[in-house]
Amino acid sequence: MFTNQNKLLILTVASISIVCVSLFSVWQLYFSPKLSLFDPNKRAANFRNMGKIFPSKQIYSSNNPYHFKENLHLLDVSYKFEDQYYQMSELLKKTETTGILVVKDGTIVYEKYFQGNSALYKNTSWSMAKSFTSALVGIAIADGYIDSINDSITKYIPELAESGYRNVPIKHILQMSSGVKFSENYDDESSDINNLLPQLFLYMQPIKKVVLNFPSDYPSGKRFNYISLDTQVLGLLIERVTGQSISSYFQTKLWQPLGAESDALWLTDNHHTELTFCCLNATLRDYAKFGLLYLHEGYFNGKQIIPQAWVKKSVAPDSPYLQVGSTAEEYGKWGYQYQWWIPTDSNGDYSAVGVWGQYIYINPKENLVIVKTSSDLTKPKDDDEVMALFRAIAKELK
Repeated sequence: MFTNQNKLLILTVASISIVCVSLFSVWQLYFSPKLSLFDPNKRAANFRNMGKIFPSKQIYSSNNPYHFKENLHLLDVSYKFEDQYYQMSELLKKTETTGILVVKDGTIVYEKYFQGNSALYKNTSWSMAKSFTSALVGIAIADGYIDSINDSITKYIPELAESGYRNVPIKHILQMSSGVKFSENYDDESSDINNLLPQLFLYMQPIKKVVLNFPSDYPSGKRFNYISLDTQVLGLLIERVTGQSISSYFQTKLWQPLGAESDALWLTDNHHTELTFCCLNATLRDYAKFGLLYLHEGYFNGKQIIPQAWVKKSVAPDSPYLQVGSTAEEYGKWGYQYQWWIPTDSNGDYSAVGVWGQYIYINPKENLVIVKTSSDLTKPKDDDEVMALFRAIAKELK
């Protein structure tokens, strides 16, 4: 016969077992995929399935999709880098490329996918999303939601006065010169950028509160210091002034008029706020349409989607510390303006760039756009080599 004490013990053990099983299930479903995000054996698959790992908002494809013409070529150009010649195929393999798409004169001339990727997958943007966020700022100005980029950010988001963003002009935030103290060192496990995702998804903190935690390091507008926090603040600005979520405004003002063929996803924190410093997920073909939009100075698919003046200003550094050759070695000495990079030896070409090897490259003189997605952590030298390849492709297709 079981005594009451034995019954209580059995019930306690059973309850603990149920709790342990439940916690393990939660770990498997929620925490484990996030902690293995950058696992070398899983990265490529993770980067095209981010919506299964993180919360997100859906952005619906256009009611009037734009379809590219195609004239596919064989393409394995050689390119010169640091006084040596290499083959395109070598670089694509070395940089763990997952997809590359080349659009010349508005026509797709080359499209290849690797590591299980395909034209149908939504590839994560990482920091390429910053250039999309910049476009939304330009549109919001045209729509009358923002008076001037010379306005202080705290004019529109007063609570930022508690942080290093107090009285910082929007323009300085666009130019990554906010002066806010934030470390973007990916090699340092204790850096602010490496602690950001754990804060959001392990400790469940809202991004709107996280941005308040960083003080000023020096006066804004004095030097370039690339920090993802700046772009997140721009996203909060757009949300505040439009009264819409980023995804909603993006769908209406960019994704629909671009003629996007596929739905996109924008990852959010656990409190439904889009992470605008990264985390847009879309097909390479739809990324290419955004590249063509900038190639044609804001005009695409029969519409002036972004003001021409905004596009021109966005890629023309207007401060000495933003010029090509003036930034630090850690940035490859590339130039910068409104969330766009201008590579060394630029002849008018520029690029959206994301860590782990994501690019939307635009070469106006050659009427060329190249999109490349990868799963390899890049360094400034890698970016320079990729630019050498892109320019060799441009030359080959003259």
